[in-house]
Amino acid sequence: MKFRRTTALLLVMACGFASVPGIARDLDQDEALRLRREGVIMPFEQLMQHIGNAYPGSTLLEAELEEEDGVLVYEVEILTTSGVVRELELDARNGNILKDEEDD
Repeated sequence: MKFRRTTALLLVMACGFASVPGIARDLDQDEALRLRREGVIMPFEQLMQHIGNAYPGSTLLEAELEEEDGVLVYEVEILTTSGVVRELELDARNGNILKDEEDD
């Protein structure tokens, strides 16, 4: 009986965490490729043009495609020409920069 109660509690907690706003789900490369082929998201190369316009000459350090609160977002880290690491979030559908801050 104790095992069932513990299992039920863990399931309830897991469901609760799944519905917490602000939790992001990483998408793998197969999902990203499918979404790109279906025209749901822009090609990453086009999204990088938005970053290049804001930070000419910057270097890409890391990029992840995530789903945050139902919105597909690229989380990108770049190194600017002045040596500052910036974290940006771009809407994967249209390339709009949603967040732009210095990474600590």
